[in-house]
Amino acid sequence: MAITSSNIKFYLSGGTSNSNVNASLGGAISTTEVTDNSLHNLFDKTLGTESTAGDIEYRCIYVKNTHASLELELAKIWISTNTSSPANVIAIALDGAGKGGTAETESDENVAPTGETFSNPSAYSSGLSLDGGGTGLGAGISYPIWIRRTIAAGATAVDNVTFVLSVQGDTAA
Repeated sequence: MAITSSNIKFYLSGGTSNSNVNASLGGAISTTEVTDNSLHNLFDKTLGTESTAGDIEYRCIYVKNTHASLELELAKIWISTNTSSPANVIAIALDGAGKGGTAETESDENVAPTGETFSNPSAYSSGLSLDGGGTGLGAGISYPIWIRRTIAAGATAVDNVTFVLSVQGDTAA
């Protein structure tokens, strides 16, 4: 049976038992999935002091192909919906550990991962490749992804700021 969207899942980082989004700062993949369509499911609420001064925060998650046997070929990730607030911008980067690797761990949400290049791909055609090494995202394989949230200095309050990451690829029947 072909890979379906339900086979591609996002998990927190921070170790096998981590369920705290604020501790999703790299390290091993967690068994806790990122909760879909839930406020503060990845980043915490922005405080007034953060929006006044501006703030940059990072989170590391894993995208995983949970299909039992099939590879997601030509797999890419992108930001299909960036934030609804012009004062908030999301960017993503592939962790240098690559496909099947374990992300570096940062000590604080304001510390950038070393050597990662962030961008704002907005379509499959410009998405970041999850293939690594010329093969797709194999069955049971994950890829660590860093997400950067930038809040501009002087940002005004906005309720329910959301963004959407998408993963797409080809699959055998």
